[in-house]
Amino acid sequence: MGNLDEKVAIVSGSGRGIGRAIALKLAAEGAAVVVNDLDAEPAKETVAAIEAAGGIATAYCGSVTDYHFAQRFIDAAVDSYGGLDIIVNNAGYTWDAVVQKMTDEQWDTVLDVHLGAPFRILRAAQPVIGARAKAEAAAGRPISRKVVNISSVAGLSGNAGQANYSAAKSGVVGLTKTLAKEWGRYNVTVNCVAFGFIKTRLTAATADSDTTIDIEGRQVKVGVNPKILAAAEAMIPLGRAGTPAEAAGAVYLLCSPESDYVSGQVLVCGGGWEG
Repeated sequence: MGNLDEKVAIVSGSGRGIGRAIALKLAAEGAAVVVNDLDAEPAKETVAAIEAAGGIATAYCGSVTDYHFAQRFIDAAVDSYGGLDIIVNNAGYTWDAVVQKMTDEQWDTVLDVHLGAPFRILRAAQPVIGARAKAEAAAGRPISRKVVNISSVAGLSGNAGQANYSAAKSGVVGLTKTLAKEWGRYNVTVNCVAFGFIKTRLTAATADSDTTIDIEGRQVKVGVNPKILAAAEAMIPLGRAGTPAEAAGAVYLLCSPESDYVSGQVLVCGGGWEG
């Protein structure tokens, strides 16, 4: 028996890294999970890992920035598992530059993936959640549902070279607090996890400043110089960067029944460092 038995969850950007760890954690606690990634292969691998551990999952691949994505993502949960109880808006990446060198494309793209996409997903989810909440209340059996939006310490304190990312992640906090007020009547808690330094393929140590990954045809630089990484970890009170599993644990806290009366909050998962 898990704390999330009979729950249905969607997790954007869950083929790799933190998103994958979140999907695995929610599934381990009993939720049926709709896994999403831009690419089919990592999404299928996450689904296979969940199923190998005895969990339930299916994949819905595609870009969260596609205009039709949000509705189809919601439909995937309802069509596959008959409901929707947990939404984790996790998908995203960084595309950095100091402000005078940042292009309109960099600004617009990062704002859309981190803030526009969660907005569209939540907007598409409202008819499903609202209708079910009203029916459950009328029947005298209200059910608690959860939204966890992913922010960053950059959205709380800013970060040099990340005007776009910091602005988007700050906007996620505002979106979270507003939805907590709008959706309380549906018995939905809406919270936010702001990550600090978490080790993923985007933050791995690399001495090659030209290391990139392809995201929808864009070559985006990834990795952190080992000296900068060591200096960053030295500023963290716990003395190290976090792991994807630890990041997933923070998200799970806000999806668990123990958080049923916690809403509109920002939980910093940064080992004591807040930027």
